[in-house]
Amino acid sequence: MDLSQKSQANIEYMIEAIKNKLRMASGAAMQSSAFSVEQYEDLHDIYEMVMNKPNLSISEVEAVVSELGRLRSS
Repeated sequence: MDLSQKSQANIEYMIEAIKNKLRMASGAAMQSSAFSVEQYEDLHDIYEMVMNKPNLSISEVEAVVSELGRLRSS
């Protein structure tokens, strides 16, 4: 997948990958449609950070979820 292109499909891919990596029980609450292409750079940064870490601490997971929530509401 070419994530250098800003698209809703890439946003959907990244959100799904983040949810899978974080093993989010409430993943259904985070819909990719809640994020716009204007937030692409921020989402891509979060995606890269999450995917490049072999494990995430509880505080890191909470920080990621919090940041995604902030982006979703903006």
